[in-house]
Amino acid sequence: MKGNIHSIETFGTVDGPGIRYVLFLQGCLLRCQFCHNADTWEMHTGNEVEVKEIIEDLTEYLPFINASGGGITVSGGEPLLQLPFLLELFKECKKIGIHTAIDTSGGCYSTSPLFQEQLIELFSVTDLILLDLKHINRKKHIKLTGMGNDHILSFATFLSEKKIPVWIRHVLVPTINDSPEDLRMLGDFISTLSNIEKVEILPYHKLGVYKWEALGLEYPLKGIEPPSEASVKFAYNMLTSSEIKF
Repeated sequence: MKGNIHSIETFGTVDGPGIRYVLFLQGCLLRCQFCHNADTWEMHTGNEVEVKEIIEDLTEYLPFINASGGGITVSGGEPLLQLPFLLELFKECKKIGIHTAIDTSGGCYSTSPLFQEQLIELFSVTDLILLDLKHINRKKHIKLTGMGNDHILSFATFLSEKKIPVWIRHVLVPTINDSPEDLRMLGDFISTLSNIEKVEILPYHKLGVYKWEALGLEYPLKGIEPPSEASVKFAYNMLTSSEIKF
């Protein structure tokens, strides 16, 4: 089984607990205006790598991973676009006791029987989902990402029903998704979920602008600066002010 891999980070510290071996897969359906990995969008490209190659490389870092309570995080792009590869990879990780996490927007979630069957099997070897919720307002979500958010919110509810541990991640972009009303609505939605272990506010940054330029793309958020520390704190308080139990 081979996956289309964009890149690997062997010492990740911000994508789940402990030190993480972070695998970035190629391909994504969303076109987020703030994306810092625009070079992962294109489907069926990247390097084709076998599961066994990943496991062999990963085992070299196990002393650091295990000592820190870390594991492997598969990100992207959108990992769930490569479900068969992801499933086989996590099965092999579990054979050697590695904590597994998926960083996903849920942007390709589907209620098709085959997708659901594969997803449920994947959950049996998945310890944590890092769920990126971009915007609660459907029209604003379309403008921000190119797609609606109905199926994404359904995915979040599905994870709650299946009791899969989730960390909510929200990229805070000034003037785009930081209004008190939008944050309150998102917080109200999060409070309906029973499986949330943590909420993270990720401040918008411009570190990926050079990738847009290298790809010949016009960066859509020119002039927007990262949020202040006070804004980040305000957003966190808004998203966690409801009766959320961590």
